[in-house]
Amino acid sequence: MRPMASTAFELKGKAVFVAGHRGMVGSALMRRLAREQADLLTVSRSEVDLRDQAAVNAWFAAKRPQAVFLAAAKVGGIVANNTLRAEFLYDNLAISANVIQAAHANGCEKLMFFGSSCIYPRLAPQPLREDSMLTGPLEPTNEPYAIAKIAGIKMAEAYRSQYGADFISVMPTNLYGPGDNYHPEYSHVVAALIRRFHEAKVSGAADVVVWGTGKPRREFLYVDDLADACIHLMKTYSSPELVNIGTGEDITIAEFARVVAATVGYRGEISFDTSRPDGTPRKLLDVGRLAKLGWRATTSLEDGIKLAYQAYLNETKQAAE
Repeated sequence: MRPMASTAFELKGKAVFVAGHRGMVGSALMRRLAREQADLLTVSRSEVDLRDQAAVNAWFAAKRPQAVFLAAAKVGGIVANNTLRAEFLYDNLAISANVIQAAHANGCEKLMFFGSSCIYPRLAPQPLREDSMLTGPLEPTNEPYAIAKIAGIKMAEAYRSQYGADFISVMPTNLYGPGDNYHPEYSHVVAALIRRFHEAKVSGAADVVVWGTGKPRREFLYVDDLADACIHLMKTYSSPELVNIGTGEDITIAEFARVVAATVGYRGEISFDTSRPDGTPRKLLDVGRLAKLGWRATTSLEDGIKLAYQAYLNETKQAAE
């Protein structure tokens, strides 16, 4: 294993493509990359559908990005993953395959692929180490998404071993922050709870129902911390092994709900709908490899939720205008 690049990969002055720049991860990368003096390339879905191989190839041939952050994906929470199974598998496979191949074919110097912590086996030992991938069955509710993400990781690995491509993969934990999806059915837990507690506060509701038992433990990373870790790794890391990106700390959903309620200013009751699925019992990433590579998260959960709630208020206000 050669974890550190022999020479730092400079982003300054490079043509850097952020795929999925309007998503939560992509927009955080754009904010962080603004400090790097890079030539940022983006393309909207209406201009180039990343599921369309010919369109992706043509765009890469014209723009010739030197570095790529592959943050584009079809994403969602438990309900979305479990309901839109074919779409999650097809769309994410197509995006990964098209962008990785086009990057290779058009002389891209470095690419970062974004996995997801749901790729680890449902009952893998905690905290989740990078080498536990493919050691057991996946969580059934998000298996299609996980399989597509595993394929992308393996593709980056294969292009590295066959062609010597400097393609690396990172594994973010559960993310939250500006640009999240607040859809009442298809959002992730953080955005769903921020919205639910805010609406309950505004309407004066006496009770807020949280899905599941409240017992599963989850790790949450503020998305701007993720972006900072990614820039650090893009510059310094060059190896086939995945790198987990998280805080190394977790909290029960019940405790987390109380943090969100307090931040939002909701003072009513919190109850749990045990008929709803819990998902994986625990999902904490082992961030030892990342720490050895010189990076740690700096935003506390309380501070991050305050920032996320402010972003939610700003985004819903803009949507209403």
